[in-house]
Formats: sequence, C-alpha cells, structure tokens
Amino acid sequence: MTDPLASLLGALDLTDTGARTSEDIFTGPSEWSPTKRVFGGQVLAQSLMAAARTTTADRTVHSMHGYFLRPGNVELPITFSVDRIHDGRSFSTRRTQAYQQGLPILSMIASFQDDDPGLDHQAPIPEGIPDPEELPSATEVLGRVDHPVAQHWAHSRPFDMRHAPSPIYFQVEGEHVAHQAVWMRATGTLPDDPALHRAALAYASDYSILESIQRRHGISWMTPGLKMASLDHAMWFHRFARVDDWLLYVQESPSAQGGRGLALGRIYDRGGRLIASVAQEGMIRVPTAD
Repeated sequence: MTDPLASLLGALDLTDTGARTSEDIFTGPSEWSPTKRVFGGQVLAQSLMAAARTTTADRTVHSMHGYFLRPGNVELPITFSVDRIHDGRSFSTRRTQAYQQGLPILSMIASFQDDDPGLDHQAPIPEGIPDPEELPSATEVLGRVDHPVAQHWAHSRPFDMRHAPSPIYFQVEGEHVAHQAVWMRATGTLPDDPALHRAALAYASDYSILESIQRRHGISWMTPGLKMASLDHAMWFHRFARVDDWLLYVQESPSAQGGRGLALGRIYDRGGRLIASVAQEGMIRVPTAD
C-alpha cells in the first residue's frame, strides 16, 4: 500500500513542462481512488500550487474560487494552465484551468497578496467540542470493514479525520442537525513550505464539508442510491497554520433545495485562531421511497 502522505506530496510536486503559450503549463499525476474518479480536493490543491508557482514568494494566496466541471479520471495525468491575469502593487490574480484529454475538469481563480498590516478580528472557536484524542479515527472506525471505499478512507487518506459528535459513515446518530465538527491533521510531517501547507489545507477542506447537509437529513454514506458531487468550492485563507498540527473544521449547512445543498466551514488551529473559511455547494440526490 502506498504511503498516503507521500502520494499527496507527489501529486503536489507539479512538473513545469517548459511549454509556453500565453500561459504557464504544468502537469501532475492523479492519485488512485476506488471510485476511479479524481478526488476534487486533489485538483483544487494542484491548481493552487500551479498558480503559486507563477507568483513571488512574498505573495501568498488569500482566496480561491473554483468550479468542478467534469469528473477526473485517476488513470490519466492532469495538465494545468495558469493565466497571469494581473500583478498589482499588493495583489496578484491567477486563473488556473485543469485539463484531461483536452477538456477542462476544473476552473479556478485565486488571488495572492503580500504581507500587509491592517485590522484584525475573528469569530471565536466554538466551545464544548471534544479534543481529538477523545475521538476515534477513521482507521479505528472503518479499518475492519471489508469494502474498498471503507479501506481507502481508513488507510489511504493522508489526513487523520475525527468527527464530533460522531461520523456518519454507517448511520447518523443523535439529533439530525445541520452542523458538525471534524478534527483533521496530516498523517506525517510536511516540508516547511507555506504554499504547500495552504494547498494541503485546500485538499483536506473538500473531504467532509457536505456532510453537514447529510447530517441534517439523516443521510449516512451507506444510504442506498445516494449520489453526491461537489459543484464549486470557495476558500479564504486568513492566517497561516501547519496542516501537520491538529485543526478543527467547523461545518454547517444553511440551506438545501433543488437537488443542491450549501455548506459553510471555518477552520481553526488548536489555539483558537481562525485559519480559513470555506463555502461549497454540492449536488445531493437521494432516491424517493417509491
């Protein structure tokens, strides 16, 4: 079995092809998945790394907005084209398009800024959430389940995920509410590259955010006929934190309708600093009773 963290780092180590049109061109591998579809967080993270490769080191990403256009194929590499839309006095804007077989699978715009002083405030970290050491890991919950997806989630993800109050892999326990929290941490130590940590944070932010919609309606991942797909993903990076330290991902869904649901998230470090905010809309379809 491949080391999951090494697989993530390999996927984010993009190759500069040397090709140039009016854009910068990079290529990257696809991580294996039992679903045969590329994990959306992987393409987000790679697109962000591609954009970061075209900016100066003193400018870091502060926001990104992406649309998932087509499912990716894990058997194929991905090509990333970066358009240097604008470089101003304080901000740089980049557009990244991810392609397989000449067709775009994701389109993203990201903005980078140099380190400027300014106003500072944040929403406080929620109280009463158990520490990660008090909660079971996905490996402990899913490790003995004889199913390829369960085994993949248990052993092949580069992040340790721990749900509060409990995961919804098999059933939704307790009250059906539109919110939950997930502790997450990389399974090993990452290099001291701030851009890499931000890209890895974008990667992990796509894992569980739509679960707040599922929890509200009592829909576990085992629900027969359940179909879900991320439609878009927006993320704002407020403060830096390492992803190989524990981070708390607080998630809620304000609305679901028309076969779609909106989920919002806030990511805190263990000291209570707000690291990032996330918004994602997803398609979610459940067969009717008849």
